[in-house]
Amino acid sequence: MSDHGLAQSAARAFRSLPRFAKLLAPLRAQLPPMVVWLLAGGLALPIGVHVYNSEDSSTVLFTAAVTLTIGALLVMLTRRVLVAAVLGAALVAMIEIAASMKQQTAELVLHSYELVSLIGSWSAVVQFWTGHRSGAQALLTGLVATAAAGWIAWHFDGSRVRRRHAGVAALVFAGLAGIGAAAKGERRHTEFYFENVSLSFFYASWVETIEALWRGHLIEASTRSRQPDLRLPTSCTPAPRRPHIILIHQESVVPPAYFLALDYDRSLDRLFQSSDGPTRKLRVETFGGASWLTEFSLLAGLSSRSFGGMQQFVQPFMAGKLRDTLPLALARCGYRNVMIYPMLRAFLNSGKFFTRAGFEEIRDAKDQGAKLTNERDRFYYTNALAEMEQHFKRSASPLFLFVQTMATHGGYDYAYMPEVDVPGGGPGTHPEMHEYLRRLGMARMDYAFLRSELVRRFPGQEFLIAHYGDHQPTAALTLHGFGENASVEQVMRSGNTAALTTYYALDGVRYRLPPLAAITSIDIAYLGTVILEAAGLPLPESHRERKRLMLLCGGRYHDCPAREEILRFHRRLIDAGLLDAK
Repeated sequence: MSDHGLAQSAARAFRSLPRFAKLLAPLRAQLPPMVVWLLAGGLALPIGVHVYNSEDSSTVLFTAAVTLTIGALLVMLTRRVLVAAVLGAALVAMIEIAASMKQQTAELVLHSYELVSLIGSWSAVVQFWTGHRSGAQALLTGLVATAAAGWIAWHFDGSRVRRRHAGVAALVFAGLAGIGAAAKGERRHTEFYFENVSLSFFYASWVETIEALWRGHLIEASTRSRQPDLRLPTSCTPAPRRPHIILIHQESVVPPAYFLALDYDRSLDRLFQSSDGPTRKLRVETFGGASWLTEFSLLAGLSSRSFGGMQQFVQPFMAGKLRDTLPLALARCGYRNVMIYPMLRAFLNSGKFFTRAGFEEIRDAKDQGAKLTNERDRFYYTNALAEMEQHFKRSASPLFLFVQTMATHGGYDYAYMPEVDVPGGGPGTHPEMHEYLRRLGMARMDYAFLRSELVRRFPGQEFLIAHYGDHQPTAALTLHGFGENASVEQVMRSGNTAALTTYYALDGVRYRLPPLAAITSIDIAYLGTVILEAAGLPLPESHRERKRLMLLCGGRYHDCPAREEILRFHRRLIDAGLLDAK
């Protein structure tokens, strides 16, 4: 629908209000205060029941107190109890409707920054109307109904509350909200797709929304940079022969050699060694799950932690706002970018992010004919090999394949493919770690299969294979000194850097790695730069700057000792238009 059409729909809806008002004009007798208070209580009661039944037990007090605070502020503004009750009930209803729509379409809870972004951009309103017509119509109808109900309540409400009394009530409820916030604790690491916290999450998200509005953008950045602007190259002039690049996201994989007391099959160590010798460490920003954080940092070349409280939303919030991604850099050098994805592209709305980050095609679980949510690695590798065969038949251009695996993901309380005879852990190994090591053994076998098939099927083709662990498995909890029932949140808040360390490896099939920077431990934000350099491709200015920062910071990004350098880099990306951080 066009901007004009949307404006007409809104105008028609609101033009009906005066006509509705004329019909009610003879009925303007105000209700006695006692009746008003009873009606207001009748509206508040179902809202309270809803909060109690829909929210997690730890968030009920916080949610109820914030709702009451809003109601008290509305009373202070209007001096009318019924008006405040009607508007407050309507507000809760519309938040829940919008949150339900978000859950159904993207499996995400509603964040207040989305409302701010929508209000601040007419094009965003039009896009929302076009892409979610029925939901947008429902919300528009709700706004009109709220305006009508508020108008009726205003004229019938005979109560008049002194503003200082309403202000005191607001302070009391705000104090209760503070107690509720302390009782609910910090946000869970992956709370943004939990279904039973939609109202409390929306309320709490205003903290980081206000922070982002205060600094002017989503990402932490310097207010200005005196360095020259970064330029985005319009083309790429690589060497005549460019290797095909296969990037493998090894789900939940960490070298068992990191755990000195662990008894395991030492042949597993070969999986983690690069073809030039060393085992390289990779620092990620999550444990036990939330792979999307690692995906984002790898593809964007940015730390998800630089977005503060918005960290979990980096993929949906930054979709279409990154013009400096790894796939886009490869596309400029003539690569065709294809993703082999083990989830549905609708999962957390990730397909939108990957497409706008530069992947021309995404083969998701449905496209691949997956029967399980965690098919064995060989399943995805076989599909990748089939994609390569088709590509090489019809094109001479280099191929970039981003392949994600799933078999090594938890849970580990059952035997995955028990018919496969593969070693687990030695005597005394925790049962979940034993199962994890079995799956790791299968991952090593399947990687060997992929490599051998590349040699056999594609003679004359050169391949650079980069593979990495996106985060550590929950099976490693006890090895880090946590109890076996410890939560992911406990790990993330502990400051245990060992729990956030995985690996990356670079391998070549008929391709010899060039000399690389002598840093064997890097943050995930630098891995894209390392891959471009390992492929012998010319580094764009932004990646040359990342390489400089990698060397300056000893492989660290968000925790770089020269932190102002990172913040200036972000500012340069914003100023150059490579990063839209609004």
